[in-house]
Amino acid sequence: MNLNIEDLLGAHQKLIMDPIHGGIPLLKHEVMIVDHPLFQRLRFICQNDILSLVFPGATHSRFLHSIGTMHVGGRMFNAMIENSLKQKSRQGMTGVSSEALEAISFFKRLVRCACLLHDSGHSSFSHQFNRTPTIKKILVQPGRFEQLWQNIDYNDLYSDTPKQLEHEHFSVRAAYQILSDIPTSILKTSVSDILSLMDTTQVNPSQDFTQHAKALWPIIQTDYLPLSKTPDHFDKKLQILLASLVSGELDADRADYMLRDGFHSSVTIGGFNLDHLLSNLHFGWCQQTEWFGLAISEKGLGSLEDFVYSRHQMYRQVYAHKTAQGFDWLLRAAIDEVMVQDHVLDFVNKCLNDIQNFKHLTDSYFWEAFRQFAETQDESYSQCILERIKMPHIATRKNLSKEEEKHYLAFLSKEHNCSQTKLVSSSITARFTKIKDDFSGIKVLLTDHQFKTPTLRLISNTSQFFSKFTDEKITHFYINPLPCTN
Repeated sequence: MNLNIEDLLGAHQKLIMDPIHGGIPLLKHEVMIVDHPLFQRLRFICQNDILSLVFPGATHSRFLHSIGTMHVGGRMFNAMIENSLKQKSRQGMTGVSSEALEAISFFKRLVRCACLLHDSGHSSFSHQFNRTPTIKKILVQPGRFEQLWQNIDYNDLYSDTPKQLEHEHFSVRAAYQILSDIPTSILKTSVSDILSLMDTTQVNPSQDFTQHAKALWPIIQTDYLPLSKTPDHFDKKLQILLASLVSGELDADRADYMLRDGFHSSVTIGGFNLDHLLSNLHFGWCQQTEWFGLAISEKGLGSLEDFVYSRHQMYRQVYAHKTAQGFDWLLRAAIDEVMVQDHVLDFVNKCLNDIQNFKHLTDSYFWEAFRQFAETQDESYSQCILERIKMPHIATRKNLSKEEEKHYLAFLSKEHNCSQTKLVSSSITARFTKIKDDFSGIKVLLTDHQFKTPTLRLISNTSQFFSKFTDEKITHFYINPLPCTN
């Protein structure tokens, strides 16, 4: 038996003080992950690119967000285990086997590590980097993925070679490197089991994973029927559920960044009751259909609604703020601007080709590149970013098609008596949720008060809230502050 008692007791090697969650304990292997150069680079990548030019407090980093996500992911898993044990206690069943305790510590370790590493592949300025035209051209070049994994067999992680690199691919590669550099005796899990919970990978459960899944099953099955055998392919179903805690409709990533971004932006719209939400999370299992997934009790449905709506409002009022979107456009233009220099292009290529060099690709590098470029170019996008020169905002429209946007630009050109080449548009999609009529990733757990048996229902059959809103594309229009466009 390899029971990690320190995992269960929360014994930690280091305590990080966080303004959102308070003290966050780190175990020995987590400290080694955090101390790795590929993780330390996240200190120098802002969580929200240059949002601080509009919301001055939003200077927080991907580093602390990643640690916060790990903390929330561990709490989510703990809450589901605790609710299962409470249900069993109400049924008069007590006691947990040593194998089940070992399984709990095993899966909690996987979830926390995957959450901790989920953003390790973000480049300079996070999402804006990948949206920059010059960078996008680099990431779609043939052979980029193979170059990143040179001399490493990645077939167990990816069944098909991706045609275009996304930041999630860099996260998996960085995570692989970080975890491989930690002694197995300290990590106590396989690298592939942790990576199996991260976006873009297709990893089959290991023998250890399958064994622990079987040991966890008696705790998870909380209906009032006699304990049945472990369902077919239960290990894969459990893997999918745990991965959804890392990246899904109700995940640790969103839970942390909504609270963190709202706090540092000094707005209240990103708030929701995390404690109440966690207290109502369950493992959902239907013996008749063999559906297995995340379940939320009926009394917790309001907290889920708050969670989804708060994220939507953060998009609409913070991330899609007209001035913030204008600066994002200028940022992408500035990156494109400095990338025409051979030494900058060569440096970025070197960082994107080799994970050992990737640790140097941070916001700091581009801030210095902007400064050097602006020194020789009085009128440049780099200067606009450095001196916070805003683009005049002239209009905002929602849900325009490409053709409608083109016609509207022609209208604005006449309205403002300027050439269309002087006009700029920047769009962002305000995300709502994938929870619709046919969504079955999360179900509502109800109790039949007459027969005292649990019942699982589609969310759409219990709440009409999720049909009231949809994603919306918000497009802002500006006048370019420079004499001519790119």
